[in-house]
Amino acid sequence: MMLHYVQPSKLRTKKIVFEDIFAASDSATLEQLKELSSKRRAIEESINESRSITEAIAREMSGGRVTRCEQDIYKMEQYLPLLENLLFYVDAISTNSQMALWIAALKIRWSSALSSSSFFNFSGPNFFQIDSLRFELGMTLFLYGAILRKRALEVLSSDLVQSSNLFRQAAGIYHHLEHDVLPSLQPLLPSEKPPEALAEVSTIMSLICLAEAQAVTVRRAEEKGTSPVLLAKLHHGVALFLEEAIGILSKVVRQDRDISSRLLEFISSCKASHELKSQQYLAEQEKVNDKIGAAIGILRYALINARRNVPREESWKSIYQKQIHDASEVLRKFERENDFVLSERIPSEDELPLPEGKKIVTFIHYNPARWERELAFRTQRLAGPKFCQNYVT
Repeated sequence: MMLHYVQPSKLRTKKIVFEDIFAASDSATLEQLKELSSKRRAIEESINESRSITEAIAREMSGGRVTRCEQDIYKMEQYLPLLENLLFYVDAISTNSQMALWIAALKIRWSSALSSSSFFNFSGPNFFQIDSLRFELGMTLFLYGAILRKRALEVLSSDLVQSSNLFRQAAGIYHHLEHDVLPSLQPLLPSEKPPEALAEVSTIMSLICLAEAQAVTVRRAEEKGTSPVLLAKLHHGVALFLEEAIGILSKVVRQDRDISSRLLEFISSCKASHELKSQQYLAEQEKVNDKIGAAIGILRYALINARRNVPREESWKSIYQKQIHDASEVLRKFERENDFVLSERIPSEDELPLPEGKKIVTFIHYNPARWERELAFRTQRLAGPKFCQNYVT
């Protein structure tokens, strides 16, 4: 079983009404701003858990999609092309001082699901305001990737191929965030910022998703009866993805301490889990090769390391301890056979074969869609104290 960590999807946001802020020059622009607000409101109500519609209406509004994850994915895919189009036209006149005032008036505010403070604020989530549409795009894409990842966990028990592809899609979104969206936002970030706005955190999330996609692939290989030597390499490949993520996270923590320790615990626990499984398969291969002494040595040292990394989270601990139990049973079986039949010497740790890792999954590229409709704004003068949207007829 895989360890589950859906915390990244637990973002919250404050309401935005675009047509109350941007002054449209024509009726078509006004209608597009209203549609943008409507699509965002659907996301707001879902993630803020404030929607009042029935499940039947929710299914109908999302084209028959049944689960909350599927419905939220649909909402993201309706909103993002409109947001990309708005950003395109805003960037075209970004030097206009009135545009900067309008963006500030939007009060784009998102909470964090990964900051340490988010777990100890009993009065509700702490919201971060950053006056940039790229912040809105970045947080929406981060949420989109997190919900795709959550959906991948939902279908894990029924469709391994779909689960793996969803993880890879999420990894592609985080890769896009890291390289194409967040770099230009970094100079605008204040000292107090959500970890989700950091490019490095998107890198970490992409690596987690790739590790999870490979873990699903390994499960498929196990079901097909793939050789222990290849399974050992694939499990260790998962650990290599996670080791890279831990290295980046350690640097981020040194620079910005407001990141939940549960993220590191999750990555470390997953890494240790796949390392143990890799060593177990490696030991089984050594047994097949008539090297039961080496097999026993591998398992003994693997279990020593595994017991040092037992997670505190109860749901993770039970899965992890079952793996330790299963590996211990294999070790006892090998030890009994060696004691009564073979009597092979147990090599020291530095005499044992080193694990080899094989990464076989890659992310699915995210190609942002843009609803290409022209937007026209009245930017010559301020439009009153509320930046009224009344357009010229």
